[in-house]
Amino acid sequence: MRLRPLRADAADVRAVMDAFTADPAEMFRQGEVTDEDSARAYVERLLRPMMRTAVIADPRDRLLGLVGVSIDAGNRLGWFFYWLHPAHRGAGLMSRAAREVADRALAPEPEGWGLERLELGHRANNPASGAVARAAGFVQEGREREKFLVEGERIDVLTYGRLRSDPAPDAELLDPALAVERLDV
Repeated sequence: MRLRPLRADAADVRAVMDAFTADPAEMFRQGEVTDEDSARAYVERLLRPMMRTAVIADPRDRLLGLVGVSIDAGNRLGWFFYWLHPAHRGAGLMSRAAREVADRALAPEPEGWGLERLELGHRANNPASGAVARAAGFVQEGREREKFLVEGERIDVLTYGRLRSDPAPDAELLDPALAVERLDV
């Protein structure tokens, strides 16, 4: 597995659509993707200038999931998000990819993206997402009580942050050669 930039080509658009339609109950907070047109619009949003998106790709270059950062350049911070196609969950791919992208985002320019803080939130009833956040070096900072209404039930959101000055997490990187492929395009 490797990380590469997201592309607006037919293969990535189709893979995004497949991930969203394979598990709509879990993916609905990531955006509204129900067909090829909405998948293309989703990909185009992720390719805007203030976004950085890395695809987790298999050896045949197929998109399995992605890690993204929405950048607030004025404050040198980013909102961190991630998702993985349900068929590829549970193997540790996302934890390693999230750590690599967070490390890149917090590294000073020109090697990294020059951010000083990353933030993320996940539903409290999704412990797998919390495990990914912690593996990527994020520290839980709070709880937003009853933030979301999901199928008639109020759900808390756990909030996390990671600072450039935080110690690096002790986790295996996805691939030591990832620096060869630029993720900031």
